[in-house]
Amino acid sequence: MLITQLALVSETRAHTINASQLNRVAAALQKQVTRDFGPLWQVDATVDAFDRLEDVPVGYWPLIVVDDVPDAAGYHTDDNGQPFSLIEFSDSWSLTASHEMLEMCADPFGNRLVSGRSPHPDQGQVEFLVEVADPSEAVQFGYTVNGMLVSDFFTPRFYDPVAVDGVRYSFGGHVKAPRQVLPGGYISWRDPATDQWWQQTWFGGDEPEFVSLGRLTGSGSLRAAIDARTRTVSRLAADGPGSRHFGAARELTAKAKESTGARARAWRSQIERLKDSNPAREAWSNGG
Repeated sequence: MLITQLALVSETRAHTINASQLNRVAAALQKQVTRDFGPLWQVDATVDAFDRLEDVPVGYWPLIVVDDVPDAAGYHTDDNGQPFSLIEFSDSWSLTASHEMLEMCADPFGNRLVSGRSPHPDQGQVEFLVEVADPSEAVQFGYTVNGMLVSDFFTPRFYDPVAVDGVRYSFGGHVKAPRQVLPGGYISWRDPATDQWWQQTWFGGDEPEFVSLGRLTGSGSLRAAIDARTRTVSRLAADGPGSRHFGAARELTAKAKESTGARARAWRSQIERLKDSNPAREAWSNGG
């Protein structure tokens, strides 16, 4: 199995992300993809933090934190057709970074389609764009890893034809049925009968609604086109910090830092004791 190698880099100008913050988010993303996402999606990936884009080794796909993501897209491919993602900075930027990381791992080039029954009653079999974090992307469905807020995601069973008791449709268990959209989320699909793209979105109101996007005429990444139309990255950056769930996650982050701080002090204390001791003499009762 080829390993997906991802690089987390900050290119912000107006906001400061220090090396400690960058490394802690990278560690949380690494644990999420190794422990939570990889076993369900059969993906093997590494996530490493780098101070500068110049430090990123050849062969890595970058996740780049910037001050603002242009409306053009939150996801791109470079001149050689290789993936990279842009993450708009906000206080909850770890959630957006997780969202982009998960979708890059599931579908690096943003063009994967899976067939299934359309949610629209007037349509038949359609092709869904595989965007694993979109249906439950809202901050209230996220969870914490190492005290950092990360995104929920759906499982491969999300495209099952019917709901079955006991099946896990999203990692957090919030999605209860195939192709279900939660408040703040959406799904996208192409209707082959009309060659039109559609979405079911839930960005307000008491229930989701259908949105016709029209015919896609470009030849680039499907996810780039969809994310540009839906403004996924910018919306996550704007909605996250004001959420009650984000406030709770921030308190958990502070408590996690208390724990790691206490452990660091204990390690330093042990190092100082070792400096003043003679381990060889204390470990042996006699001998030269």
